[in-house]
Amino acid sequence: MVFEGSSAAISHTGKVRSNNQDSGYSGANLFVVADGMGGHAGGDVASSIAIHRLEPLDQPYASVEDAQASLQAAATTAAGDLIRAAKDRPELAGLGTTLSAIIMVDDYAVIGHIGDSRIYLYRDDAVTQITADHTFVQRLVDSGRITPEEARYHPRRSVLMRVLSDMDADPELDMFVMHTQPGDRWLLCSDGLSGVVDEDHILKAMRMGMAPGRTSDNLLKQALDGGAPDNVTIVLVEVGGQHAMHSGTPTIVGSASNPSNVTVPPVRAPRGNWLHPVRQAANEPSHFEPAPEYLEELIEEDRRRAKRRRWGWIAGMLVVLAMLTFAAFAAYSWTQTRYFVGADDDSVVIYQGVQQNIGPITLSTPLRDTDILLANLPPYQRDSVERTITARSFSDAEAIVARLQAGADRVTGETPLPTPLPTPTEDAG
Repeated sequence: MVFEGSSAAISHTGKVRSNNQDSGYSGANLFVVADGMGGHAGGDVASSIAIHRLEPLDQPYASVEDAQASLQAAATTAAGDLIRAAKDRPELAGLGTTLSAIIMVDDYAVIGHIGDSRIYLYRDDAVTQITADHTFVQRLVDSGRITPEEARYHPRRSVLMRVLSDMDADPELDMFVMHTQPGDRWLLCSDGLSGVVDEDHILKAMRMGMAPGRTSDNLLKQALDGGAPDNVTIVLVEVGGQHAMHSGTPTIVGSASNPSNVTVPPVRAPRGNWLHPVRQAANEPSHFEPAPEYLEELIEEDRRRAKRRRWGWIAGMLVVLAMLTFAAFAAYSWTQTRYFVGADDDSVVIYQGVQQNIGPITLSTPLRDTDILLANLPPYQRDSVERTITARSFSDAEAIVARLQAGADRVTGETPLPTPLPTPTEDAG
């Protein structure tokens, strides 16, 4: 049965690398992304070999079992092709490629995967990563030693544990089958997209409901806006849906789209300046498949990194606590240079500090009880004292107390009020 739906494929060199080592395929029933590794020449050869070896699988299948068997056999044959290519051309030794493929069989998606390219499924307004990365950092995530967010920026995130290469004649693909339904969107992509554009932004692009071609353009633009340090390849497949169409004409993108035995000059490397220096790693392999002893070194290195991270976190917390303690001490010391006049029960008191408190912490202390009773003050002065009167200095506080004392003396009569002069009268004579 021929797949009913629509699809699009797009591949871009990115903003840093000078050649495209990715390849992609979008056909009638087969959809593939391959991300090559092995240096400037080896990567593009490896991904192209993988795509062309799988291309004959683009046909209807009687059952999902037949499709699975064909996919595994094609991957094994591609591995043999890589081994022969490295033997015939020693400069290609170490070449390899990731492989993420879907064969649509009736209402099922037959999936084969090896490496760190990814397959996502958009369904019911949610994006789900379907494949698991065969990387060193993914093992760290699975074991709970780092978080998925830390894995995105781990310095060893490109170390592959499994890959289609010239070192393994019998590659182990993850093979499984999933049911599909109308409206599903399957996104196959190299890590040039998934390493830059996270799932939240992929979800936003899917929600827009544009045709696969426009959605792919949108995702590519996000990767380029994010710097695109690696090649970016996207194959987007929509099951049925409002954009359903079928032409039967396959689309091949990336390295596999170049004619055989034709040397394509690399894209001219960008010139650097002091704002945007050329990255020295632009033409280095984007992935690395390690030897067993190297993995032991990585594990030990990761232990050291985790230990440094813990000590760094502790040191950071101590620095923050020290800064907070110093700031609190400095703030408290400043408050003790302030004064105000207020009430303490029934008398007027000079306080050192400020009127505010922080929870149970009092920022003022009684400095001198003036023995002036609140009851002896005129009403307006008593109200001012109960609300507190801010003083600029201790001498200013004493001057305020002196004025309050004068007011109290007038009320109690201890200071005689001025005798009023007699009112002049006219002489009776």
